[in-house]
Amino acid sequence: MHKTLVVVDESVLGEFSETPGIAHLNVITFDQYLQDYPKLNEPRTRIINVCDTVNYLSKGYYCSLLAEARNHKVLPSVKTINELRIEGQADTAQLSFSLSSQMQGEADVPQELFVYFGLVANVALQKLARKLYERFPAPILRVVFDHQGESVNAHVRRSSYQELDEINRARFIEALASFTDSVWRKPSQRKAARWDMAILVNPDEPHPPSDKEAIARFVKAAKKLNIYAEPVTSQQLLLQLNQFDALFIRETTAIDHPTYRLARKAESAGLVVMDDPDSILRCCNKVFLHDAFSYHGVPSLKTHVVMNVDETTLDGIEQQFDYPLVLKMPEGSFSNGVYKAADRAALRQRLTELFQQSALVLVQEYLYTDFDWRIGVLNGRAIYACRYHMARNHWQIYNHSAKRFSSGGFETLPTFEVPKPVLDAAVKAANVVGKGLYGVDLKQKDGHVYVIEVNDNPSVDHKVEDAYLGNELYMLVMAEFQRRLELRGR
Repeated sequence: MHKTLVVVDESVLGEFSETPGIAHLNVITFDQYLQDYPKLNEPRTRIINVCDTVNYLSKGYYCSLLAEARNHKVLPSVKTINELRIEGQADTAQLSFSLSSQMQGEADVPQELFVYFGLVANVALQKLARKLYERFPAPILRVVFDHQGESVNAHVRRSSYQELDEINRARFIEALASFTDSVWRKPSQRKAARWDMAILVNPDEPHPPSDKEAIARFVKAAKKLNIYAEPVTSQQLLLQLNQFDALFIRETTAIDHPTYRLARKAESAGLVVMDDPDSILRCCNKVFLHDAFSYHGVPSLKTHVVMNVDETTLDGIEQQFDYPLVLKMPEGSFSNGVYKAADRAALRQRLTELFQQSALVLVQEYLYTDFDWRIGVLNGRAIYACRYHMARNHWQIYNHSAKRFSSGGFETLPTFEVPKPVLDAAVKAANVVGKGLYGVDLKQKDGHVYVIEVNDNPSVDHKVEDAYLGNELYMLVMAEFQRRLELRGR
């Protein structure tokens, strides 16, 4: 659990000390922070630096600099201060956004706007405010709007509490109270944990990697290992990232998606992330997996990458493959973006459709089996095993067009009952990707094993993947987080 300090310039200390709603906050001056901290055996400490950081080597600048030296989490960071200072000197923003699409129907765009902890009063500009805060995490951001014809650009400018008028000071203090209460403040009755973990979830996702009961069991397992785990959405995490020591992604990942951006941002901020952005990048692209499997000798089905739908290409495919064959989009999960072509006409039609979405498409030999193996691998070790049966009257595990029976049945086994070639191939394939938590899909037929793909943040549902290990499965995952957090240090 963290202790939060709000550091302000001495000239405005009275405003903070006497303002209702934030009297409970630990508000101190920079001089106090310089002289009184760090303290012996102090809890982990967060700093909200409200000092004037506009000038280089000011007290506000040194406040963030010393906070980082003292291993205190601080908002804003020195990096953010410098980025805003440099942009202010150049009188131009490194990051600008076109508001033409966001502001449709909004004729009244202000000349400037103040963003406090990523929040603004104008709902129409909230998406922009969050985007700017994600790029420049700071208590106060000043946004100047530049009207150019029908489009509107937004530019970030540096600002400080001292520059705010009376109305904006009141709005800032209100935002500060809301931010510390909902984001950085923990209930006092909760037992202090050594680490804080964010579990990224999406309540609106129809097929999340983990159901609610599994998430609850992850939280309980984390608690036993002195980790306070909290489910959060991507929007919450954008504002709360500096609160956490670890990020566990339990939302379906993609490259052009908040999950990947948050994983990168969290890793850059020093959090222990599972799965890490490199794993997401590699697992989400089947072209990478195909190439990596070939290079490292991972047994897999015959696969060819095509770039067009010319007759010569179709001829080449038919020379290498028998019908039916399988077509795959480079990115996809839960059997999405995977199709079967039974003849040349179907092949041409499906490729034409897929090339409208991707420059490359994978062609793979078709191999029907009654079930696919799914081996869960964590840090190079197989921890669970399932046999997923094909959906009723379908050739895949998931049948997204079916109203009923959209997925087949399953069997969960102890890993020691899995054939050794299956386990060996799964671990070898996972090691090609990294050392995170993966679900390796394989087929086994006529004594041969074929790796289909490696999935980052694989399914872990209650009474499915945990059917054999029970709560021990959740403990294994959280123990790996604990190990990495110990290695990282406080």
